[in-house]
Amino acid sequence: MTVTLIEEIPLGDDRLREFVELPWRLYKGDPFWTPPLRSEYLGSRLLGTPGLLTSRHPYHQHAEVTHFLARRGSQVVGRISAAVNHRFNEYHNTKIGFFGFFETVEDFEVARSLLDAARDWVEKRGMKVLRGPGEYSNATHERQGVLVHGFDTPPTVELTHNPPYYGDLLEQYGFRKAKDYYAYMAEDFRAENASRLARLSERVRKRYGITTRVVDLDSLDEEIQILVSIYNEAWARNWGFLPLTDEDASALAETLRPVLIPELLRFAFVKGEPAAVVGALPDLYVPLRPRWRWPLDTDLVRTLRVLRQRRRIPRLRIMFMGTRPEFRQMGADAVLFHELYTAAAPMGFTMAEGSMMLEDNEDVTRLTSAIGFHHYKTWRIYDLNL
Repeated sequence: MTVTLIEEIPLGDDRLREFVELPWRLYKGDPFWTPPLRSEYLGSRLLGTPGLLTSRHPYHQHAEVTHFLARRGSQVVGRISAAVNHRFNEYHNTKIGFFGFFETVEDFEVARSLLDAARDWVEKRGMKVLRGPGEYSNATHERQGVLVHGFDTPPTVELTHNPPYYGDLLEQYGFRKAKDYYAYMAEDFRAENASRLARLSERVRKRYGITTRVVDLDSLDEEIQILVSIYNEAWARNWGFLPLTDEDASALAETLRPVLIPELLRFAFVKGEPAAVVGALPDLYVPLRPRWRWPLDTDLVRTLRVLRQRRRIPRLRIMFMGTRPEFRQMGADAVLFHELYTAAAPMGFTMAEGSMMLEDNEDVTRLTSAIGFHHYKTWRIYDLNL
């Protein structure tokens, strides 16, 4: 039997390119897997991105990280990261270490060697729980989770896809479920399907003095600050929440600027006070899906496909909908959902997904189900006590 060798790779190491490229080989030909741009991880001067796997990224101001590759002979057969997000632990008063970027061939020995490396690394730093997978960690706004249900459809933008055996490998190692996230889909996305919301929307508008507007792209930085302030209050009690910082807000503005459609990001106000927000994006993973040949899978060509096709994508991902605590039970979320629905349908969106929803967020899942969405994907976060 060939021995699995584990290499530790720090930030700045040239081998991080191998780390980023491994999934392209593991998922070769998979019709559903869709990766972010390589520049999101390695950075790009041309695209103006610092790269999450570089020391320039603001994530590393509050975290310690490392990376591991598994090799058999000359071939890379797996990867994993280990991280201690100090800001997360301070906010939650916990000692959680995270593993992420988990990819492996279907071989428990490889998975065990990778997980052992991540476990040892976080234990040496005093952590009491190993949680994952994510990218570096499992804060609400990060890409995260291992897909455990819904393998027969592609992920929408910013979400993950993996083989069915990943969850089995983690559970064989000893991990247990910490939390599930859901995605809901409406395959027949038409404005008339929201008729019951229309009546509720009109009623609560008058009763509570609710007004709405779309985002102002000419003042996007200021608008994102409003979004972040609502987000940080609305999600504050959610499992896995970590407040967005000013650096996060700036990064979000730069990410959204070239692809945001104003009608898909809306604010609600109650007597002039920002109360709620709903935001959606065209499913940019449609043009980003690999073509499996050069140069069609280079960052430049994939970016050009996004810019060319972004207003002709039939799939929509509703990424967030939140209401500040003092304005809940007024129906502002229903007003925004109705407006989003009626604005998006005439724009050519025929399918819409709402995600990622915490399994126990019954207010949101109930509203989503009531207007014709159905649960079709589940991602799982795992914990291992150390």
